[in-house]
Amino acid sequence: MAKIKQIFECQICQHQLAKWAGQCPACKNWNTFEEKQTMEFKQAKKITHRDGNKSPQKINQIKGIDQYRFQSGLSEFDRVMGGGITLGSLTLIGGEPGIGKSTLLLEVCKSILTKNNDYKILYVSGEESEFQVAGRAKRIGLSSENIFVVNETCWEKMKDYLEEIKPDIMVLDSIQTTTSIDVQANSGSSTQIKEITYDLMNICKSKGLTCFIVGHVTKEGNIAGPKMLEHMVDTVVYFEGDQIGLYRILRSVKNRFGNTQEVGIFEMNQDGLNQVENPSSYFIDEKDDLSYGRSLSCLMEGTRTLFVEIQALVNENKYGNGRRTGQGVDSNRLSLLIAVIEKYFQIPLSFQDVYLNVVGGLKLNSRESDLSIIASVMSSYYMRPIPLDTIFIGEVGLTGEVRPVPFIEKRVHDAKQLSYKKIIVSARDLGKVDKIKDVQIIGIKKADELKRLFM
Repeated sequence: MAKIKQIFECQICQHQLAKWAGQCPACKNWNTFEEKQTMEFKQAKKITHRDGNKSPQKINQIKGIDQYRFQSGLSEFDRVMGGGITLGSLTLIGGEPGIGKSTLLLEVCKSILTKNNDYKILYVSGEESEFQVAGRAKRIGLSSENIFVVNETCWEKMKDYLEEIKPDIMVLDSIQTTTSIDVQANSGSSTQIKEITYDLMNICKSKGLTCFIVGHVTKEGNIAGPKMLEHMVDTVVYFEGDQIGLYRILRSVKNRFGNTQEVGIFEMNQDGLNQVENPSSYFIDEKDDLSYGRSLSCLMEGTRTLFVEIQALVNENKYGNGRRTGQGVDSNRLSLLIAVIEKYFQIPLSFQDVYLNVVGGLKLNSRESDLSIIASVMSSYYMRPIPLDTIFIGEVGLTGEVRPVPFIEKRVHDAKQLSYKKIIVSARDLGKVDKIKDVQIIGIKKADELKRLFM
Protein backbone atom coordinates (compact mmCIF):
# COMPACT_ATOMS: atom_id res chain seq x y z
CA MET A 1 0.00 0.00 0.00
CA ALA A 2 1.39 3.45 -0.97
CA LYS A 3 1.74 6.30 1.51
CA ILE A 4 2.36 9.95 0.57
CA LYS A 5 5.47 11.41 2.23
CA GLN A 6 6.61 15.07 2.30
CA ILE A 7 10.36 15.74 1.79
CA PHE A 8 12.62 18.69 0.87
CA GLU A 9 15.07 18.25 -2.04
CA CYS A 10 18.05 20.39 -3.07
CA GLN A 11 17.60 21.65 -6.63
CA ILE A 12 21.38 21.51 -7.29
CA CYS A 13 22.61 18.23 -5.82
CA GLN A 14 19.23 16.49 -5.12
CA HIS A 15 20.13 15.96 -1.48
CA GLN A 16 16.97 15.19 0.54
CA LEU A 17 15.97 16.24 4.06
CA ALA A 18 12.94 15.60 6.20
CA LYS A 19 12.51 19.34 6.93
CA TRP A 20 13.55 22.59 5.27
CA ALA A 21 17.05 24.02 5.82
CA GLY A 22 18.58 27.27 4.65
CA GLN A 23 21.90 25.73 3.53
CA CYS A 24 22.37 22.37 1.85
CA PRO A 25 24.76 20.25 3.96
CA ALA A 26 26.02 18.47 0.81
CA CYS A 27 26.75 21.24 -1.71
CA LYS A 28 26.76 24.18 0.78
CA ASN A 29 24.45 26.30 -1.39
CA TRP A 30 21.81 28.52 0.20
CA ASN A 31 18.03 28.52 -0.32
CA THR A 32 18.03 25.59 -2.71
CA PHE A 33 15.52 23.28 -0.93
CA GLU A 34 12.00 22.87 -2.31
CA GLU A 35 9.15 20.80 -0.96
CA LYS A 36 8.34 17.59 -2.81
CA GLN A 37 5.92 14.66 -2.41
CA THR A 38 7.04 11.05 -2.78
CA MET A 39 5.23 7.72 -2.54
CA GLU A 40 6.38 5.31 0.15
CA PHE A 41 5.44 1.70 -0.55
CA LYS A 42 4.95 -0.91 2.12
CA GLN A 43 5.77 -4.54 1.47
CA ALA A 44 2.63 -6.37 0.39
CA LYS A 45 1.37 -9.37 2.29
CA LYS A 46 1.87 -12.78 0.81
CA ILE A 47 -1.25 -13.87 -1.06
CA THR A 48 -2.20 -17.52 -1.26
CA HIS A 49 -4.48 -19.23 -3.74
CA ARG A 50 -7.90 -20.44 -2.66
CA ASP A 51 -7.44 -23.93 -4.06
CA GLY A 52 -3.67 -24.29 -3.95
CA ASN A 53 -1.72 -24.27 -7.22
CA LYS A 54 -3.97 -23.91 -10.24
CA SER A 55 -3.73 -22.69 -13.82
CA PRO A 56 -6.21 -20.99 -16.19
CA GLN A 57 -8.79 -23.28 -17.79
CA LYS A 58 -10.71 -23.13 -21.04
CA ILE A 59 -14.18 -21.78 -20.42
CA ASN A 60 -15.91 -24.71 -22.15
CA GLN A 61 -14.05 -27.18 -19.92
CA ILE A 62 -15.02 -25.68 -16.57
CA LYS A 63 -17.35 -27.96 -14.63
CA GLY A 64 -19.96 -27.03 -12.07
CA ILE A 65 -21.29 -24.00 -13.94
CA ASP A 66 -24.84 -24.60 -12.69
CA GLN A 67 -24.84 -23.44 -9.07
CA TYR A 68 -26.25 -25.92 -6.61
CA ARG A 69 -29.15 -24.51 -4.62
CA PHE A 70 -31.04 -25.84 -1.67
CA GLN A 71 -34.35 -24.65 -0.27
CA SER A 72 -34.45 -23.12 3.18
CA GLY A 73 -38.13 -23.92 3.58
CA LEU A 74 -39.11 -20.24 3.95
CA SER A 75 -40.62 -19.37 0.59
CA GLU A 76 -40.35 -15.61 1.20
CA PHE A 77 -36.66 -15.92 2.05
CA ASP A 78 -35.98 -18.24 -0.90
CA ARG A 79 -37.69 -15.76 -3.23
CA VAL A 80 -35.33 -12.98 -2.16
CA MET A 81 -32.28 -15.25 -2.48
CA GLY A 82 -33.14 -16.02 -6.10
CA GLY A 83 -35.04 -19.28 -5.70
CA GLY A 84 -33.00 -20.81 -2.91
CA ILE A 85 -29.68 -20.61 -1.07
CA THR A 86 -26.61 -21.16 -3.23
CA LEU A 87 -23.95 -23.50 -1.88
CA GLY A 88 -20.74 -21.70 -0.97
CA SER A 89 -22.31 -18.24 -1.15
CA LEU A 90 -21.57 -15.28 1.11
CA THR A 91 -24.63 -13.21 2.04
CA LEU A 92 -24.70 -9.88 3.85
CA ILE A 93 -27.83 -8.98 5.81
CA GLY A 94 -28.18 -5.35 6.89
CA GLY A 95 -30.80 -3.56 8.95
CA GLU A 96 -31.45 -1.15 11.76
CA PRO A 97 -30.80 -2.24 15.37
CA GLY A 98 -33.71 -4.19 16.80
CA ILE A 99 -35.41 -4.77 13.45
CA GLY A 100 -35.09 -8.57 13.80
CA LYS A 101 -31.99 -9.64 11.83
CA SER A 102 -30.93 -12.23 14.41
CA THR A 103 -34.48 -13.55 14.69
CA LEU A 104 -34.70 -13.86 10.90
CA LEU A 105 -31.47 -15.87 10.72
CA LEU A 106 -32.61 -18.16 13.52
CA GLU A 107 -35.88 -18.69 11.65
CA VAL A 108 -33.86 -19.59 8.55
CA CYS A 109 -31.72 -22.00 10.58
CA LYS A 110 -34.86 -23.59 12.04
CA SER A 111 -36.41 -24.03 8.61
CA ILE A 112 -33.21 -25.44 7.08
CA LEU A 113 -32.74 -28.01 9.87
CA THR A 114 -36.38 -29.02 9.60
CA LYS A 115 -36.01 -29.64 5.87
CA ASN A 116 -32.40 -30.94 5.94
CA ASN A 117 -31.75 -32.57 9.31
CA ASP A 118 -28.25 -33.72 8.32
CA TYR A 119 -26.88 -30.16 7.94
CA LYS A 120 -24.60 -28.63 10.56
CA ILE A 121 -24.88 -24.94 11.43
CA LEU A 122 -22.39 -22.82 13.38
CA TYR A 123 -23.95 -19.67 14.87
CA VAL A 124 -21.30 -17.19 16.07
CA SER A 125 -22.59 -14.23 18.07
CA GLY A 126 -20.27 -11.40 19.03
CA GLU A 127 -22.95 -9.30 20.72
CA GLU A 128 -25.03 -11.83 22.67
CA SER A 129 -24.12 -14.65 25.00
CA GLU A 130 -24.97 -18.26 24.33
CA PHE A 131 -27.83 -18.02 26.84
CA GLN A 132 -29.41 -15.09 25.01
CA VAL A 133 -29.20 -16.82 21.64
CA ALA A 134 -30.56 -20.07 23.10
CA GLY A 135 -33.42 -18.16 24.74
CA ARG A 136 -34.47 -16.60 21.43
CA ALA A 137 -34.13 -19.96 19.69
CA LYS A 138 -36.38 -21.58 22.29
CA ARG A 139 -38.98 -18.85 21.84
CA ILE A 140 -39.27 -19.52 18.10
CA GLY A 141 -39.23 -23.29 18.57
CA LEU A 142 -35.68 -24.04 17.39
CA SER A 143 -34.24 -27.10 19.09
CA SER A 144 -31.73 -29.25 17.24
CA GLU A 145 -28.49 -31.07 17.95
CA ASN A 146 -27.02 -29.87 14.65
CA ILE A 147 -26.80 -26.16 15.50
CA PHE A 148 -23.77 -25.00 17.49
CA VAL A 149 -23.79 -21.61 19.25
CA VAL A 150 -20.74 -19.73 20.53
CA ASN A 151 -20.06 -16.22 21.75
CA GLU A 152 -16.79 -15.17 20.11
CA THR A 153 -15.19 -12.09 18.55
CA CYS A 154 -11.73 -13.43 17.61
CA TRP A 155 -11.57 -14.43 13.94
CA GLU A 156 -8.69 -16.87 14.45
CA LYS A 157 -10.73 -18.83 17.02
CA MET A 158 -13.69 -18.89 14.63
CA LYS A 159 -11.51 -20.54 12.01
CA ASP A 160 -10.54 -23.17 14.59
CA TYR A 161 -14.24 -23.84 15.21
CA LEU A 162 -14.75 -24.26 11.46
CA GLU A 163 -12.00 -26.88 11.33
CA GLU A 164 -13.36 -28.64 14.41
CA ILE A 165 -17.10 -28.71 13.61
CA LYS A 166 -16.94 -28.57 9.78
CA PRO A 167 -20.38 -26.96 9.42
CA ASP A 168 -22.34 -26.63 6.19
CA ILE A 169 -23.67 -23.19 7.14
CA MET A 170 -22.18 -20.41 9.25
CA VAL A 171 -23.93 -17.35 10.71
CA LEU A 172 -21.68 -14.47 11.82
CA ASP A 173 -23.53 -11.91 13.95
CA SER A 174 -22.06 -9.40 13.45
CA ILE A 175 -19.09 -8.58 11.21
CA GLN A 176 -18.48 -5.29 13.07
CA THR A 177 -17.68 -7.10 16.33
CA THR A 178 -15.20 -9.54 14.75
CA THR A 179 -11.50 -8.82 15.24
CA SER A 180 -8.38 -10.43 13.75
CA ILE A 181 -5.14 -10.37 15.73
CA ASP A 182 -3.20 -10.24 12.45
CA VAL A 183 -4.71 -6.86 11.52
CA GLN A 184 -3.35 -3.79 13.28
CA ALA A 185 -6.58 -1.79 13.47
CA ASN A 186 -9.43 -1.15 15.86
CA SER A 187 -12.38 -3.50 16.09
CA GLY A 188 -15.14 -2.53 13.66
CA SER A 189 -12.84 -0.45 11.46
CA SER A 190 -12.95 -0.73 7.68
CA THR A 191 -9.52 -2.39 7.65
CA GLN A 192 -10.58 -5.12 10.08
CA ILE A 193 -13.87 -5.77 8.29
CA LYS A 194 -12.30 -5.86 4.84
CA GLU A 195 -9.51 -8.29 5.77
CA ILE A 196 -11.82 -10.63 7.71
CA THR A 197 -14.44 -10.66 4.95
CA TYR A 198 -11.78 -11.35 2.32
CA ASP A 199 -10.48 -14.31 4.35
CA LEU A 200 -14.03 -15.55 4.92
CA MET A 201 -14.82 -15.24 1.22
CA ASN A 202 -11.85 -17.46 0.35
CA ILE A 203 -12.99 -20.07 2.87
CA CYS A 204 -16.53 -20.07 1.46
CA LYS A 205 -15.37 -20.50 -2.13
CA SER A 206 -12.73 -23.15 -1.42
CA LYS A 207 -14.67 -25.30 1.07
CA GLY A 208 -18.25 -24.76 -0.12
CA LEU A 209 -19.25 -23.11 3.16
CA THR A 210 -22.50 -21.14 3.01
CA CYS A 211 -22.22 -18.09 5.21
CA PHE A 212 -24.55 -15.31 6.38
CA ILE A 213 -23.02 -12.22 7.96
CA VAL A 214 -24.90 -9.43 9.73
CA GLY A 215 -23.94 -5.81 9.14
CA HIS A 216 -25.11 -2.76 11.08
CA VAL A 217 -26.45 0.30 9.29
CA THR A 218 -25.77 4.00 9.75
CA LYS A 219 -28.27 6.81 10.29
CA GLU A 220 -28.49 7.21 6.53
CA GLY A 221 -29.49 3.54 6.15
CA ASN A 222 -26.21 2.35 4.61
CA ILE A 223 -24.26 -0.60 5.94
CA ALA A 224 -21.89 0.87 8.51
CA GLY A 225 -18.18 1.17 7.82
CA PRO A 226 -17.61 -1.08 4.85
CA LYS A 227 -19.49 0.09 1.80
CA MET A 228 -16.73 -1.85 0.06
CA LEU A 229 -18.14 -4.97 1.73
CA GLU A 230 -21.10 -4.95 -0.65
CA HIS A 231 -18.73 -5.53 -3.57
CA MET A 232 -17.06 -8.52 -1.93
CA VAL A 233 -20.12 -10.59 -1.00
CA ASP A 234 -22.41 -12.51 -3.36
CA THR A 235 -25.75 -11.27 -2.05
CA VAL A 236 -26.82 -8.15 -0.15
CA VAL A 237 -30.24 -8.02 1.47
CA TYR A 238 -31.77 -5.39 3.73
CA PHE A 239 -34.26 -6.12 6.47
CA GLU A 240 -36.58 -3.13 6.66
CA GLY A 241 -39.70 -2.05 8.47
CA ASP A 242 -41.16 0.04 11.23
CA GLN A 243 -40.07 -1.20 14.66
CA ILE A 244 -43.42 -0.14 16.08
CA GLY A 245 -45.38 -1.97 13.39
CA LEU A 246 -45.58 -5.71 12.88
CA TYR A 247 -44.54 -6.15 9.27
CA ARG A 248 -40.98 -6.54 7.96
CA ILE A 249 -39.67 -6.42 4.39
CA LEU A 250 -36.63 -8.39 3.25
CA ARG A 251 -35.27 -6.65 0.14
CA SER A 252 -32.52 -7.85 -2.19
CA VAL A 253 -30.27 -5.11 -3.61
CA LYS A 254 -27.52 -7.34 -5.01
CA ASN A 255 -27.67 -10.99 -6.00
CA ARG A 256 -25.13 -12.77 -8.20
CA PHE A 257 -27.40 -15.81 -8.40
CA GLY A 258 -30.81 -14.26 -9.04
CA ASN A 259 -32.95 -11.22 -9.66
CA THR A 260 -32.38 -8.06 -7.64
CA GLN A 261 -35.10 -5.90 -6.06
CA GLU A 262 -37.01 -8.97 -4.89
CA VAL A 263 -38.86 -8.63 -1.60
CA GLY A 264 -40.17 -10.98 1.05
CA ILE A 265 -42.86 -9.97 3.54
CA PHE A 266 -42.79 -11.13 7.16
CA GLU A 267 -44.86 -10.43 10.25
CA MET A 268 -43.25 -10.09 13.68
CA ASN A 269 -45.09 -11.62 16.63
CA GLN A 270 -44.26 -13.16 19.99
CA ASP A 271 -43.39 -16.50 18.36
CA GLY A 272 -40.90 -14.96 15.93
CA LEU A 273 -41.32 -14.13 12.25
CA ASN A 274 -44.17 -15.49 10.15
CA GLN A 275 -44.43 -15.34 6.38
CA VAL A 276 -47.21 -13.20 4.91
CA GLU A 277 -49.11 -15.10 2.24
CA ASN A 278 -51.19 -12.13 0.99
CA PRO A 279 -49.06 -9.01 1.51
CA SER A 280 -51.49 -6.68 -0.27
CA SER A 281 -53.96 -7.07 2.59
CA TYR A 282 -51.39 -5.48 4.93
CA PHE A 283 -51.15 -2.31 2.84
CA ILE A 284 -54.88 -1.77 2.31
CA ASP A 285 -57.03 -0.40 5.11
CA GLU A 286 -60.46 -1.70 6.07
CA LYS A 287 -63.02 -1.12 3.35
CA ASP A 288 -65.23 1.91 3.86
CA ASP A 289 -66.98 3.17 0.75
CA LEU A 290 -67.89 6.49 2.41
CA SER A 291 -64.30 7.59 3.15
CA TYR A 292 -62.71 10.12 0.84
CA GLY A 293 -59.04 11.01 0.35
CA ARG A 294 -57.94 7.46 -0.40
CA SER A 295 -57.06 5.51 -3.55
CA LEU A 296 -55.31 2.29 -4.52
CA SER A 297 -52.23 1.71 -6.64
CA CYS A 298 -50.19 -1.28 -7.79
CA LEU A 299 -46.41 -1.45 -7.18
CA MET A 300 -43.83 -3.87 -8.55
CA GLU A 301 -41.32 -5.19 -6.03
CA GLY A 302 -39.07 -7.46 -8.04
CA THR A 303 -41.41 -9.96 -9.70
CA ARG A 304 -44.17 -9.42 -7.14
CA THR A 305 -47.11 -7.03 -7.38
CA LEU A 306 -48.22 -5.19 -4.25
CA PHE A 307 -51.50 -3.32 -4.00
CA VAL A 308 -51.18 -0.38 -1.62
CA GLU A 309 -53.53 2.28 -0.32
CA ILE A 310 -52.53 5.92 -0.42
CA GLN A 311 -54.36 8.33 1.87
CA ALA A 312 -54.41 12.12 1.59
CA LEU A 313 -55.79 14.89 3.79
CA VAL A 314 -56.23 18.42 2.43
CA ASN A 315 -57.04 21.04 5.05
CA GLU A 316 -57.15 24.83 4.90
CA ASN A 317 -54.27 26.66 6.57
CA LYS A 318 -55.47 30.01 7.95
CA TYR A 319 -52.09 31.18 9.22
CA GLY A 320 -49.78 31.13 6.22
CA ASN A 321 -48.38 28.94 3.47
CA GLY A 322 -49.57 25.35 3.39
CA ARG A 323 -47.52 22.48 4.74
CA ARG A 324 -46.61 19.36 2.77
CA THR A 325 -46.06 16.30 4.94
CA GLY A 326 -45.66 12.77 3.64
CA GLN A 327 -45.18 9.37 5.28
CA GLY A 328 -43.75 6.76 2.93
CA VAL A 329 -43.26 9.15 0.00
CA ASP A 330 -40.43 11.53 -0.89
CA SER A 331 -41.35 15.07 0.17
CA ASN A 332 -39.85 16.56 -3.00
CA ARG A 333 -41.96 14.25 -5.14
CA LEU A 334 -45.08 15.24 -3.17
CA SER A 335 -44.36 18.94 -3.70
CA LEU A 336 -43.84 18.33 -7.43
CA LEU A 337 -47.21 16.57 -7.80
CA ILE A 338 -48.99 19.31 -5.82
CA ALA A 339 -47.50 21.87 -8.21
CA VAL A 340 -48.91 19.84 -11.14
CA ILE A 341 -52.35 19.90 -9.51
CA GLU A 342 -52.20 23.67 -8.99
CA LYS A 343 -51.11 24.27 -12.60
CA TYR A 344 -53.33 21.94 -14.57
CA PHE A 345 -56.31 21.39 -12.28
CA GLN A 346 -56.56 25.13 -11.57
CA ILE A 347 -56.88 24.47 -7.83
CA PRO A 348 -55.16 26.82 -5.35
CA LEU A 349 -53.35 24.61 -2.86
CA SER A 350 -50.83 27.21 -1.72
CA PHE A 351 -52.83 27.90 1.43
CA GLN A 352 -53.87 24.27 1.96
CA ASP A 353 -52.09 21.79 4.20
CA VAL A 354 -51.55 18.50 2.36
CA TYR A 355 -50.77 15.34 4.34
CA LEU A 356 -50.02 12.03 2.63
CA ASN A 357 -49.71 8.56 4.11
CA VAL A 358 -48.95 5.14 2.63
CA VAL A 359 -50.87 2.55 4.63
CA GLY A 360 -48.75 -0.05 6.38
CA GLY A 361 -45.60 2.07 6.47
CA LEU A 362 -44.46 1.03 2.99
CA LYS A 363 -42.05 3.43 1.23
CA LEU A 364 -42.74 4.41 -2.37
CA ASN A 365 -39.41 4.35 -4.20
CA SER A 366 -40.82 4.35 -7.74
CA ARG A 367 -43.19 6.64 -9.65
CA GLU A 368 -45.99 4.37 -10.82
CA SER A 369 -48.14 5.60 -7.92
CA ASP A 370 -48.11 9.29 -9.02
CA LEU A 371 -51.60 9.01 -10.47
CA SER A 372 -52.89 7.47 -7.24
CA ILE A 373 -51.34 10.27 -5.16
CA ILE A 374 -53.07 12.92 -7.27
CA ALA A 375 -56.37 11.03 -7.10
CA SER A 376 -56.18 10.85 -3.28
CA VAL A 377 -55.44 14.59 -2.99
CA MET A 378 -58.30 15.47 -5.33
CA SER A 379 -60.68 13.15 -3.49
CA SER A 380 -59.87 14.82 -0.19
CA TYR A 381 -60.13 18.33 -1.66
CA TYR A 382 -63.56 17.72 -3.21
CA MET A 383 -64.64 15.43 -0.34
CA ARG A 384 -65.81 12.75 -2.76
CA PRO A 385 -64.91 9.09 -2.21
CA ILE A 386 -63.30 6.96 -4.91
CA PRO A 387 -64.71 3.45 -5.40
CA LEU A 388 -62.47 0.89 -3.72
CA ASP A 389 -62.56 -1.40 -6.75
CA THR A 390 -60.54 1.16 -8.74
CA ILE A 391 -56.77 1.05 -9.28
CA PHE A 392 -54.58 3.95 -10.48
CA ILE A 393 -51.32 3.09 -12.28
CA GLY A 394 -49.22 5.75 -13.97
CA GLU A 395 -46.34 8.19 -13.70
CA VAL A 396 -47.13 11.90 -14.02
CA GLY A 397 -44.71 14.34 -15.65
CA LEU A 398 -44.26 18.08 -15.18
CA THR A 399 -46.40 18.85 -18.21
CA GLY A 400 -49.27 16.90 -16.66
CA GLU A 401 -48.94 13.94 -19.03
CA VAL A 402 -49.52 10.40 -17.76
CA ARG A 403 -46.54 8.25 -18.69
CA PRO A 404 -46.53 4.44 -19.11
CA VAL A 405 -45.07 2.08 -16.54
CA PRO A 406 -43.30 -1.28 -17.03
CA PHE A 407 -44.98 -4.67 -16.58
CA ILE A 408 -48.46 -3.23 -17.07
CA GLU A 409 -49.79 -6.59 -18.31
CA LYS A 410 -48.84 -8.35 -15.07
CA ARG A 411 -50.28 -5.54 -12.94
CA VAL A 412 -53.60 -5.67 -14.77
CA HIS A 413 -53.72 -9.46 -14.61
CA ASP A 414 -53.12 -9.51 -10.85
CA ALA A 415 -55.70 -6.75 -10.34
CA LYS A 416 -58.24 -8.95 -12.12
CA GLN A 417 -57.35 -11.85 -9.81
CA LEU A 418 -58.20 -9.67 -6.79
CA SER A 419 -61.56 -8.64 -8.29
CA TYR A 420 -60.80 -5.00 -9.04
CA LYS A 421 -63.29 -3.66 -11.59
CA LYS A 422 -61.72 -0.44 -12.94
CA ILE A 423 -58.08 0.32 -13.78
CA ILE A 424 -56.86 3.79 -14.78
CA VAL A 425 -53.63 3.70 -16.82
CA SER A 426 -51.72 5.77 -19.35
CA ALA A 427 -53.22 5.97 -22.82
CA ARG A 428 -49.98 4.51 -24.20
CA ASP A 429 -50.31 1.51 -21.88
CA LEU A 430 -53.87 0.89 -23.02
CA GLY A 431 -52.71 -0.61 -26.30
CA LYS A 432 -50.46 -3.11 -24.50
CA VAL A 433 -53.26 -4.65 -22.47
CA ASP A 434 -55.82 -7.07 -23.86
CA LYS A 435 -59.46 -6.60 -23.00
CA ILE A 436 -60.47 -8.47 -19.87
CA LYS A 437 -64.00 -9.55 -19.07
CA ASP A 438 -65.65 -7.68 -16.18
CA VAL A 439 -62.71 -5.23 -15.93
CA GLN A 440 -62.92 -1.69 -17.30
CA ILE A 441 -59.50 -0.37 -18.37
CA ILE A 442 -59.40 3.39 -19.01
CA GLY A 443 -56.46 5.14 -20.66
CA ILE A 444 -55.86 8.85 -20.06
CA LYS A 445 -53.29 11.21 -21.58
CA LYS A 446 -53.42 14.03 -19.03
CA ALA A 447 -53.72 13.85 -15.26
CA ASP A 448 -56.49 16.50 -15.21
CA GLU A 449 -58.78 13.95 -16.87
CA LEU A 450 -59.23 12.48 -13.39
CA LYS A 451 -61.40 15.49 -12.59
CA ARG A 452 -63.82 14.45 -15.30
CA LEU A 453 -63.87 10.81 -14.24
CA PHE A 454 -64.42 11.11 -10.48
CA MET A 455 -64.70 14.66 -9.20
